[in-house]
Amino acid sequence: MKDFLRKLEFPAFIKDSRLTASVIIILALSLLGSIVAMIMNPLFGLAMVLIFILTVACVVYGAYILAGNANNFAVSLSYRIKRSEQEAMIKMPLGILLYDKDRQIQWANPYLQLYLKNEDLIGHTIASVDPELDKLIDESLKAKTAENHVVNWDGHQFEMVIQDNLGVVYLLDITRYAKIEERYNNELLAIGQIFIDNYDELSETMHDQELTTTSAYVQNTLSDYAKNFNAYLKRIDEDHFLLLLHMQDLAKMEKDKFSVLDKMRLETSRNNTPLTLSIGIAFGSSLITELADQAQSNLDLALGRGGDQVVLSQPGKAARFFGGKSNPMEKRTRVRARMVSQAISELFKEADRVFVVGHASPDMDSIGSGIGVVKIARLHHVKANFVLDVNKTNYDVSRLVAKMAKVKGDNDIFIAPGDALEAVTDKSMLVMVDHSKYSITYAKELYDRLRDRIIVIDHHRRGEEFPENPMLTYVEPYASSACELVTEMVEYQQPSSGKRVLTDLDATAMLAGITVDSKEFSLRTGTRTFDAASYLRSIGASTMGVSELLKEDIDSFLQRTRLVSSLKMIKPKMAVLCGPDDKEIDPIITAQAADTALDLENVEASFAITRRNKDTIGISARSMGDINVQVIMEKLGGGGHLSNAATQIKGISIKEALAKLMDAVDTYEQENE
Repeated sequence: MKDFLRKLEFPAFIKDSRLTASVIIILALSLLGSIVAMIMNPLFGLAMVLIFILTVACVVYGAYILAGNANNFAVSLSYRIKRSEQEAMIKMPLGILLYDKDRQIQWANPYLQLYLKNEDLIGHTIASVDPELDKLIDESLKAKTAENHVVNWDGHQFEMVIQDNLGVVYLLDITRYAKIEERYNNELLAIGQIFIDNYDELSETMHDQELTTTSAYVQNTLSDYAKNFNAYLKRIDEDHFLLLLHMQDLAKMEKDKFSVLDKMRLETSRNNTPLTLSIGIAFGSSLITELADQAQSNLDLALGRGGDQVVLSQPGKAARFFGGKSNPMEKRTRVRARMVSQAISELFKEADRVFVVGHASPDMDSIGSGIGVVKIARLHHVKANFVLDVNKTNYDVSRLVAKMAKVKGDNDIFIAPGDALEAVTDKSMLVMVDHSKYSITYAKELYDRLRDRIIVIDHHRRGEEFPENPMLTYVEPYASSACELVTEMVEYQQPSSGKRVLTDLDATAMLAGITVDSKEFSLRTGTRTFDAASYLRSIGASTMGVSELLKEDIDSFLQRTRLVSSLKMIKPKMAVLCGPDDKEIDPIITAQAADTALDLENVEASFAITRRNKDTIGISARSMGDINVQVIMEKLGGGGHLSNAATQIKGISIKEALAKLMDAVDTYEQENE
């Protein structure tokens, strides 16, 4: 009986409370029916009792059979699962390796043994059997990430999972899928736009035969270059081409460092028809429209940075730059200056107030150009001010502020940042002069308030950190200074009779700005620079006044001299000047020291490193033109011109900044070998 009851042990699914309740109800009803039948008719009741007993017996027997079948099924299923697990570990395409705390192999399934090619594995360390596999396991364990690692081993790609606490390594061969993914990535589309920077200017002076020859040369050179990299090239118009290629071919172009830039520049220069290319290439998106827009943006960025370079990026990611080795050639036209002057006048008329802002630690170029913009706005009866805390300025700017405070009409030009923020309205307008970067703007809160109502006037090469939707952009890297650009705009303003746009002091300040940024007309100086200086001189600018504004005080002179005395040559023709780590030095003095170093023999580029404040180190870079200091400074988060650039680095010492500069210089030299 006990054996029977033991066998009658029901499986879990039969012990369901609902099933038990149903059986009990059925049996209870059967018993109740038997009792009622016995009362009504003993003979019929006896028959019902026999039926009840038979029903109970059938239920018990059925449950017994069901329990036995269920147990047999469970045992069979368990056996099959264990057998399939064993077969899977042995035969499935998944490598499994068991090891102990000493990294000795305890077991490996047959699939993994195919890769290890060693029948005698047990008892040997992983390092002795396959050093490469042991190294991959070490690297994966040191990574300490929850993600599976994809590793290259024995010419295959594997997804590796390690359970070090159990001493198990799983290796799934994903070579086939990796190749599919690689092919997909290699065949993604990239779109490029190629623009001949100065084709219009040169074609104006060419005869028809020369123009045809030059045009054919450009077409053939670009077509051959595209053909070498399996790219599709289509000429859209005389100075504009469309480029289509795959990512694998773009990678080869990038490795080649877009040599077509140098070839085009050098060979056309030999024929006295110097042409340069600007190229914008976009990749990394499956949407063709997005790629096309990004390619156009990259081309605009290349042109804004002075041309003769390639800008390569994918949507939403940082750009990479190639080329930019040549000094940008002057190719502005007075038509552009006149159009900008008229456009800015119309925009000013729609504003209730104009705020002009320069870069942090504003110099004479920033102040002078800002004053010019303020006077243009006021000419059209628009209230305008230059945003500046007059109590915190450099010695030359403070000298100008003091002089302007004594001149009627100039004594209310400046407004403190806090006052400007209180006075701003939704119809106000912000003009950024001598810079286009949010990170170095003088009044960031004002920028945030008017980010959709911004005008940019700048002579530095355009960078990625550029206002998203400026109302007007006038960025000309070919100009010596922002004052030069604003001077040309002033020339096209038409004041009412007897009214002047600029006072003598305003014109003197703007001439001082040109003088400072062109290093007394020796760097980045074109014919337009002298034209602007001549115009300012004709309307009252004083050269004696410029000299007086730019006079250096004794303390600044001594600081600059001490900084220059620290000069050391870090590379042939490259000098570095390092200030003390425990003393803050004005950025103007730092820049002047870097300029002074260029006057020394065998110095083609100079870098002055000083502490700006307790958290920031500043580097001012200057060059005679052969060395592109802009590219070097961009590697450190800064920017500027090919011959005049700078950067700021937070949270490091002078010594650490020098080490970072050396790394950037080394990288620059490797890229330009």
